[in-house]
Amino acid sequence: MNSEHFFNMTAAWDSPVYQQTALIVLLVIFLGGAINFFFRRKNHYSMVAWASIKSWLVLAPLMFGFMGLRAPFPILMLTLLALYGAKVYFQILGMFHKSWFVYICYLGIIGLGIFSQMNNLVVYNEMPMMVLGLSCLIPLIQRDYKNMIQYISLTLLGFIFIGWSFMHLGLILNSESGIYQVMYLIILTEFCDNTNLAVSRYFRGPKILSEINNKRTYLSTVFSITLTVMLAYGMRHLLPDRSEKYWLAAGLIASFGGVIGDLVMSVIRRDAGVKIAGSFILGRGDFLQRMDRLIFVAPIYYFVMLGLN
Repeated sequence: MNSEHFFNMTAAWDSPVYQQTALIVLLVIFLGGAINFFFRRKNHYSMVAWASIKSWLVLAPLMFGFMGLRAPFPILMLTLLALYGAKVYFQILGMFHKSWFVYICYLGIIGLGIFSQMNNLVVYNEMPMMVLGLSCLIPLIQRDYKNMIQYISLTLLGFIFIGWSFMHLGLILNSESGIYQVMYLIILTEFCDNTNLAVSRYFRGPKILSEINNKRTYLSTVFSITLTVMLAYGMRHLLPDRSEKYWLAAGLIASFGGVIGDLVMSVIRRDAGVKIAGSFILGRGDFLQRMDRLIFVAPIYYFVMLGLN
């Protein structure tokens, strides 16, 4: 798909399918919010669930509205989200004052947005090497070596996770029914995580990596994955192919990939000694906690779907 054709594509809001999907999801969120509002002070888990729903009461309408606009606005939105996620990442690691590294990461993310918009996979996949090369020049320019290996490594790690991996959503946008597939993944990953939190009090038992994240039990995770796969089946009309291998693969990737992404970022947070870097809109946690599940889901889904095609 060339860039000229991409700019001439119609807005997703022009499609009745997108309108119906947005309406159904928003109604479910607002209905869930109305129900949870009356139980929000019942226990800790109800408070956590209400905090999460509050953020989606604000975010979901904005997300559907912006993603439904004509290109390049959807990729522009993803790029802005990645930039904000990188900002939180550097704040957590205490590197935000290392402006040269931060700006190189920002510049790389903007480049990912541009080349995913152009569907230029060659340059897109070369961006991590470019970011690494520029980062290695900073010690030479500043004539300083102290902690530079650490700064270079963390910059590249952040760029790959929050930039290169997350922005695979932009590459997915270029595929058939791309906008629907992106919304599909976002809905599935959020549903899986929120369901896990909501039922964890009822499914007690051994926890998954309790030293890293003490919120998830094996039983609650299996239950949430099962429900997510069922939701993937129910929303399979958003995929370009409704056959079993596509919706089942998507449901499993969104479930397992989301859990892994959350746990990996928990490792980084615990090592840095920072649990939350500011609240996200009105909900629980910071912004990075809302996008960390997609850092593995987006690239895995992209390459699996390429293989299935």
